[in-house]
Amino acid sequence: MSSFEEAETEETVTCLHLTFYHPGQGEKMMFRCLNFCRREQVRADDVAKFGRDSSVCRYSLVDTRVSRIQFSLHFYRKLHTSEHGFEIKNLSKKTKLTVNQTELSYLNKIDLPWKCIICFGDYQILAEIQEGENVDYFETHLHLAEAPILQERCLPSLEPVPENGISPSFSLSQGKSPTEIDENEL
Repeated sequence: MSSFEEAETEETVTCLHLTFYHPGQGEKMMFRCLNFCRREQVRADDVAKFGRDSSVCRYSLVDTRVSRIQFSLHFYRKLHTSEHGFEIKNLSKKTKLTVNQTELSYLNKIDLPWKCIICFGDYQILAEIQEGENVDYFETHLHLAEAPILQERCLPSLEPVPENGISPSFSLSQGKSPTEIDENEL
């Protein structure tokens, strides 16, 4: 047998892709302590903390308006499955954190959706989870966005769109009340 045949099967690794944006990043360089475009391994039992205090936070943002510890991400395996996920917790007493449209106050936590936008202050972070099998560690891959993420990416609208394609808020704004029409009358 060749060494190739005897080699252990490679496990895929869960990777959390994080794309950062701040309108003042050009002048203020608040992301200068982050390692962009290079994957970094994080042990499964470590909590990935983001904030201003580089002695406590693995991912440090150089900005006095950011809390010492802004938020944390905790890697876990979902109960009764082989799937993995991340839990995000707001650790800032002063700044609320939003994940898509969910607002988190101090110590609030939720499961991180597989694709979402995390916002606090003027910061926008697009988080995308690439699933893997390894249970000992996960990877982070940081990217820098040049344009605002909220304008660049279109998240699905939570408001249903009617079959005629006209938004209810548009038709009501013209002073007409909604009326029911038989589809044979069209």
